[in-house]
Amino acid sequence: YPTWKRTLTRRAREAQMNRFCKAQTIQRRLEEIEVTFRELEQQGIKLEKLLRDEDGTPADQKTQWMNQLLYLVQKKNSLMSEESDLMITVQELRVQELKLEEQQWQLDHKLRYYINMEESLKTPEDRVAEQEILAELVEVVNNRNVLIHIQEEKRLSEL
Repeated sequence: YPTWKRTLTRRAREAQMNRFCKAQTIQRRLEEIEVTFRELEQQGIKLEKLLRDEDGTPADQKTQWMNQLLYLVQKKNSLMSEESDLMITVQELRVQELKLEEQQWQLDHKLRYYINMEESLKTPEDRVAEQEILAELVEVVNNRNVLIHIQEEKRLSEL
C-alpha cells in the first residue's frame, strides 16, 4: 500500500472507533437513566404508600412526604426529557454522519482515480477536477469535524 492508502485506512478505522465510542457513551447514559427511573419509581411507591396508609401522622410529615414525591416526579420528568434528547441526538447524528461519511467515501474514490493517473497523461481538466474534488473533500472533512465538535460540546454541557 502506498502511504496515502494506509493513511486513509487508518483514518477510516479511527472514525469508526470514534463513532463506536460515542455510541457507547450514549448507550451507557441511557442505561443509567433507566436504572435511575427504576430507583425513582421505587422511592415514589414507598412515599405513596406512606401517604395513603398513615392517617394519624402529623400534617407536617405528610407535607414533607408530598414535597419529596413532587421532587421525584420532577426529577423523573427531567430524566425523561434528557432521554428523549439523547434519542433524537442519536438519530440526527447517525443521519448526518452517514451522509458525510458516504460523501467522503465517494470523494476519496474519485480522488484516488486522479491520484493514480500518470502525471504525464493528466489533462488540464483532470488537474482542475482533482483540485475541485480535493477542495470538496476538505470541506466534507471539516463538516464532519464541526459535527464532532458540536457533539462533544453537547456531551460536556450535559455533564
